[in-house]
Amino acid sequence: MLPLNDLPALNAILNSTAAVLLVAGYVFIRQHRMAPHRACMLAAIAVSAAFLVSYLVYHAQVGDVRFPGHGAIRVLYFVILIPHVILAMFVLPLALVTATLGLRARYATHRRIARWTFPIWLYVSVTGVIIYLMLYRLY
Repeated sequence: MLPLNDLPALNAILNSTAAVLLVAGYVFIRQHRMAPHRACMLAAIAVSAAFLVSYLVYHAQVGDVRFPGHGAIRVLYFVILIPHVILAMFVLPLALVTATLGLRARYATHRRIARWTFPIWLYVSVTGVIIYLMLYRLY
């Protein structure tokens, strides 16, 4: 088991892995390669689920972590953090609905919802890594 202090780094790795899988899945579907698209998207769900468990375990033990910076960097941090947190609340239901529709071959509805799910999920994954770097590696 990882020490508690290593969970933020693990979370960043899981977020970056999810982002790579999302982009790969997008590329595959644009090439009409359904099987690798499905594999990437299901893997992205699994990685994101692992992230959520790790995130909740860490913050249940540690609580909130305050950003130590001041001035413009603090403003930038909150400009990234606030939409990240708001959009993160939508990722789980959107991803599950989108995946369910795809797995049930309801492709028209799947595509319509995926147009929202993909950019939101990708934004949350990428900004999660940025927030980790700013919070744990900048100072």
